[in-house]
Parts: sequence; structure tokens; C-alpha cells
Amino acid sequence: MELTREQQAILDGSQGEVYAKIMKTLVMYGETFGATKMVPVTSTYGHIVTSFGVIVIKGVFDLMDELIAAGVTSKQKFSADPRPVDKNVPSNLLQDIVFKVMYGPQKRYEEQLKKIGLLRDDAFTCACYFPEVGNRPNKGDILSWAESSAVNYANSVLGARCNRNSGIIEMFGSILGFVPYFGLLTDEGRKASWIVEINTTRKPEAQLLGSAIGMKVMEDVPYIKGLDGWIGTELNDDACAYLKDFGAATASNGAVGLYHIDRLTPEAVEQGESLIKPDAKVYVIDDAELERVKASYPVIWKDKDATPRLCFMGCPHMTFSQLNDWTEKLEAKLKEKGRRKVAIKTVFTSAPGVIKEFEKTDNYKKLTDMGVVVSYICPLMYMNNPMCAKMPVITNSNKLRTYTTSRYYSDSEILDQITGGAK
Repeated sequence: MELTREQQAILDGSQGEVYAKIMKTLVMYGETFGATKMVPVTSTYGHIVTSFGVIVIKGVFDLMDELIAAGVTSKQKFSADPRPVDKNVPSNLLQDIVFKVMYGPQKRYEEQLKKIGLLRDDAFTCACYFPEVGNRPNKGDILSWAESSAVNYANSVLGARCNRNSGIIEMFGSILGFVPYFGLLTDEGRKASWIVEINTTRKPEAQLLGSAIGMKVMEDVPYIKGLDGWIGTELNDDACAYLKDFGAATASNGAVGLYHIDRLTPEAVEQGESLIKPDAKVYVIDDAELERVKASYPVIWKDKDATPRLCFMGCPHMTFSQLNDWTEKLEAKLKEKGRRKVAIKTVFTSAPGVIKEFEKTDNYKKLTDMGVVVSYICPLMYMNNPMCAKMPVITNSNKLRTYTTSRYYSDSEILDQITGGAK
């Protein structure tokens, strides 16, 4: 890798041994993927995926102590993924004991993050690009982020440039202000090797469509045709919420870091089909294909017919508009069924900044009066508790389904279940 004079000096120890180790790590990382140079990080803020003080990552805590002792701080302030625990989320005594042990170092770790460069005390969300959070990069910005759904959204919907970095690597890029130049940072790396043709008779479920595409194309870049006919050609609140959930499913059910939507996402609007490689493969999605994909999901509950005990919505975190829309849908459905409260313990998760704004609305009281808990928690971290993993939990998130024992249902199926099943 060809380094600038400044970068070589850091590698040679001009800023001390710890900075030299950080630079060496990034150089080795870049060379592994064929990078020939470093490029400056141009976004205002970074984002890190390792937000949880879980006991099994002791090495991370030790690393943080080493960085702090050497006086290392990040050139970029950064947001972080959601916190793992919230006392307001339903749990029993045994689950609470396990949480206390699993996430015992959480307070210590958050103090470490603050010393390195945490953006704010409440800057914990997987959707840092929400307007209420304040970490929304500009088109063309070079990022040093991790968190598969956030990287996916930033690349695809915002037109920023970021590779699917791992935890700690992304923080090192923010500390130095440089990242290796390869993959999704390059023009060639952003070209599509798949054409996905949407040929459905109704609007595809975002999470299900994303799952189908992710499992088919894996880490490749898809160019998607026909979806604009269902979600429009404007990146408004509804379209962005749809793409947030769609993209998270492509990233977790596969390894998609970037997708293009014909006539909608920034690069597709500007460059059109010139983004498609000449030898691109074609994947056609119709109603039958979506049904096939959904039917392929394994149910790993001990009792497949168990009554759900908990429902999680918001993986990734829900937008402000989604919180309002779901409040109205719940209110109407409960009224239709002659009920006042949800029949299953239900948790809607969102970013702290979004929740703060939502609490100012009439819908917040309506939602909580219906028995729904609004939380900043990471549902995945909750489900990693082995005592929680044994419970029959339902979700509309394909990401949560993929990584945990949660069972996936479509939005309409979820709405029916949490309001008391069939009338």
C-alpha cells in the first residue's frame, strides 16, 4: 500500500506506539482486500457497532484502556449501536439476573466510549442517519462506519461511500481520519452484478423482499427494477422507512452493502443502467417467489405452536413516521376487535432522539395506553440472553429473525396477532 508522508510517519511511530499499531492494523486490513492507498474520511461523524458491554469482549475493554492511557481520541465524534438493556422492557427475575451478568461492564464501557469520542450520552441507535439523531452523511462522503444496516442505508439511500467494516476497524478509521480505498469506496465496486426485476401483483413486504434479494445475491450489488412502481420515485418519509427495513434484510439475510433502485436512489437516478455490469445476472421476483422464501424460514421454537409471549418491532429502529403510523393502525384494529390493550406484550424500539420527539405527540400516550412499551433497546441484544431466547417471540424484522430465535411474520400478521388474533 502506498502511504502519504503523514501516514507513513504515523506507521513509523511519529505519534507513539499506539497510533502506529492503529495505522498498521488499517494497512493490514486494506492490503487484505487489495487496497493500494488510504483516503480521507470526509463525513462529520462516525458510527460504531460495538455498543454493548458484554463480558465476552473483555479484549475490547482492555484495548479501550490502552487507547485512553495513550491519550488517543477520535478525529470524528461517533454514534454507536443501541444499548442492550432497558428496565422498561418486559423480563422476569431470572432473565434480569442473566442480563446483569452478561452486560455487567456496560457502564464502564460507555465511560470509555465517552473518553474516546462518543457523540452524545444518548447517541445509541442502529439508525444514526435519522434526522433526530444528527449523524446523516452527505452524498459522496467517505465514511468509517460499521453496522450492516446503517452502512447499507448510507451507501444506497444517501449515496455516501462506506465498506462493510467490522467493529473496532471502523473506530480506528475515525481515530486516524483515513480508511483503505477498496470495494464500495470505488466507482467499479459500486456497479451492479445483478439485475432484480420486481414482477409482483401487490406491494412487496419490505423485509421479505430484502430477504429474498439478500439470500440470492449475497455480497454483490443489485440493481432493482420495478420497485419504484410500488414506492414511487421520491425519497420521502414512507419510501425511506421502506428502504431502511428492506436494506437491513438484504444486509443480514445476505451481505449487501449497497443496492440501486431504478429511478429512486441517488446513483440510479443520475447514472441509470450504466451502473449495471455487462455480465450481470437476472433474478425475477414474483408473488410465488416471495411466498417460497417466506415458507423457507425455519421455526426454531421448542413448541412450534406456542402462544407468543413477546413481540419486538424496530430492528432496525423505527422512524418517527413508523411510530405514528403503527399507533394509528393499532388503535383502529383494537377498536375493531373491541379491545383496549394489546393481547401480547409488545415493544416498539427507536432511537432516543426519535422517542423524545414522539413523546411530545398525542400518539405517544395513545400507544402506551394500548400497552405498548416504547424503548431505545437493541432487540437482538435482548434476545442474546439465553433465558429470553427460550421464549416464543415474534417480530416483523428479518434481521432479528436471522440472528435470534424470533419468528418472522408480515406486518399484517403481526397486527392481527398483537391485537388478539382473528376476530
